[in-house]
Amino acid sequence: MALGILAALLCLLAGARASPIDEDAWRELRSTMPPARDQLRAAASVLRRLIPGHASAFQLQIITLEDCGGKSCFQLSSLMDEGSRKISIHGTSGVELCAGLYWYLKNWCGAHISWDLTGGSQLDTIPEPQALPALPPGGVKIQRSVPWSYYQNVVTSSYSYAWWNWKRWRKEIDWMALQGINLPLAFTGQETIWQKVFESKFNMTKHELDDYFGGPSFLAWARMGNLHGWGGPLPEKWLELQLILQKKILHHMRSLGMIAVLPAFSGNVPRALKILYPSANITRLPDWNTVDGNPQWCCTYLLQPMDPLFIQIGKAFIEQQVKEYGSTQHVYNCDTFNENLPPTDDPSYISALAASVYGAMIVADKQAIWLMQGWLFSSDAQFWKPPQMKALLHAVPFGKMIVLDLFAEVRPIWSKSSHFYGVPYIWCMLHNFGGNHEMYGRLDVVSSGPVDAKTSANSTMIGVGMCMEGIEQNPVVYELMAEMAFRSTRNALKDWVNDYSTRRYGKAVPEALEAWQILSHTLYNCSDGLQDHNTDVIVKFPDLNASSLTTLSRYLAEEAGTQTRRLLTEGLTSFGHLWYRPTEAKVALSYMLNASSSLSNVATYRYDLVDLTRQVLMKLANQIHLQALVSFVKGDLEELTKNCDILIGIIKDSELLLRSNNGFLLGPWLESAKKLGTNSDEKHLYEWNARTQVTMWFDNTRSLPSALHDYANKMWSGLFEDYYLPRASLYTKLLVKALHDKEPFPYGSWRSSWILLTNTFQNGTKNYPLEAAGDSIEIAKSLFSKYDSLVHD
Repeated sequence: MALGILAALLCLLAGARASPIDEDAWRELRSTMPPARDQLRAAASVLRRLIPGHASAFQLQIITLEDCGGKSCFQLSSLMDEGSRKISIHGTSGVELCAGLYWYLKNWCGAHISWDLTGGSQLDTIPEPQALPALPPGGVKIQRSVPWSYYQNVVTSSYSYAWWNWKRWRKEIDWMALQGINLPLAFTGQETIWQKVFESKFNMTKHELDDYFGGPSFLAWARMGNLHGWGGPLPEKWLELQLILQKKILHHMRSLGMIAVLPAFSGNVPRALKILYPSANITRLPDWNTVDGNPQWCCTYLLQPMDPLFIQIGKAFIEQQVKEYGSTQHVYNCDTFNENLPPTDDPSYISALAASVYGAMIVADKQAIWLMQGWLFSSDAQFWKPPQMKALLHAVPFGKMIVLDLFAEVRPIWSKSSHFYGVPYIWCMLHNFGGNHEMYGRLDVVSSGPVDAKTSANSTMIGVGMCMEGIEQNPVVYELMAEMAFRSTRNALKDWVNDYSTRRYGKAVPEALEAWQILSHTLYNCSDGLQDHNTDVIVKFPDLNASSLTTLSRYLAEEAGTQTRRLLTEGLTSFGHLWYRPTEAKVALSYMLNASSSLSNVATYRYDLVDLTRQVLMKLANQIHLQALVSFVKGDLEELTKNCDILIGIIKDSELLLRSNNGFLLGPWLESAKKLGTNSDEKHLYEWNARTQVTMWFDNTRSLPSALHDYANKMWSGLFEDYYLPRASLYTKLLVKALHDKEPFPYGSWRSSWILLTNTFQNGTKNYPLEAAGDSIEIAKSLFSKYDSLVHD
């Protein structure tokens, strides 16, 4: 039976029409967009929410692709209406109208739009409606260089969106539209869909599904089959409210002309399915990061794609989504092979496997397009050689698969695979891991990489994308990345950075301009090829036995100066990621501080000042911690005590600094989690989820921490005071005592103590401030003066 279904499926795929790799290939997607009047109404609502006093000064109109030469575009022009100037924006969709609005506001009015937690928007430079700047005669037309602007990673929903309500989601979708994003993921509420499918069609119970779903902070990894049950069970009210929220999300996305990407079935199934269908080809997957293989959380189950049950479940899942949401827009994300290798590298088997995965989509939606993250080609490069890649990619009709070149700003796959062997792909920037805070980026590559890929011979690139694990950090990087959908040539980066600084702060301040030029070719020009997952010692304190570092002193004596940052010794890797000279960041900070007299009341400036001061202090802490370990190995008690005191002082000072800005507070994260609870039990569960994700992350024993501890670390006031500080204090006190008593470092005692400390924090209920306190500028100046002499290369 399975072979018969597979044979029929392969025949169907073989007969499918190959789609050309151009704008025309996606017209069927545009047919799913709402009527022009609805998109116009949605774009106008974005305008009113952004600048309500100026709404009447703009005239919006939807035009056809033919009006724009066959490509998506927006057109800007000035016109006179009853003696007053108005700005006319024509666009091929609601998204294009919003993108055109922001293009005008930033390039003619000097405005800047960013996330609230990164300083918010700078709109003070927009003149009164009657004084809006005129556009050049004949107007301005901006065409997309590629059709699609993709947004989100499959884990962003957990690291950033877990606790969002409708108000926050609407603001994000408005931001997406203003940035030109027209192909976002829409993953909220899918557990409710699965509940309905598994209960009504496959005879499962709520209890069996409780073991399948993860908790609210860990839904992404339960969906991917990495874990099950962790952080749960999901309350019935959560499932109900998340589905309601998803319907609002989809309506707003679609009303603006976005193509919302829905999930498809990847093969991850509840344990109960193996009992209910004993003949099904279900494989128990290996452990994924549990501390001891605890089956309560570990080792999920994968239904093999060539089993006939796979198509039944996949079909039911898509049909249930269409039933709930009223329609589909035909694009589905599925990552069956993400960190999950096929059982054999035989290309014919891989081809049949991929055809089955896609087959589960087209039996429910004949126009289905498979959108797949291309992370597997990087993370498992030894397996995915050209024959295996071709077998996977070519098993789906051309034009019916889109690959996300997920980490293209650091490890592009397109250039090593002849543009994914002819399959359409999107050049993506991954940039952020775990929602960590780190001033980091590759502005040079972002401004050139998409252009190089698009203009390369035989290119099949159809879009650009932002695939960060967490948002609300480094707005400069995302501002530039979003623009690349509308640029066909490389940016003049120096000029762009000057313009960015001027718009972000509302004026051109020489000291701020100089600071940003330094930042653009140091912190924001990382070229070491490493992924920037923040491992600074304060937020990810090394779980190491200081007494085992017997060669540390000799190593540092031989490798003096800047080489100490590359410390590699017994069981120890470098502390934090450092790709620039610390003194360069210090100089940039001095310029930024000198700009304070001109920018003291500018929220975006205050955020950046705190962020840069924090960055300098964190890298200094890495250096001081290293010096403390050297002192311990050398047996220098006085030097060890001095360095430990400095390290603890940096943590205390950082708490004061971070508390002074709303972008760096733990309180809102916890409060937003509790607000989603409808009773005390739900509130407690959600708060535990929120606290656990940013600390231990996964399970532990009394003596073994999670391998994922601090993966999602955050530079938040509250965490510094009640988590990072007591943990570091515990370690340094034990370090000093061990050297004083001439005893080995009590590694076992240290481990059990900090694990207990962490678990206590996870179960805590302390309320934290929701608003900042203190003067960021004065605090930053004081800390610069205090630590200036300690920062060196």
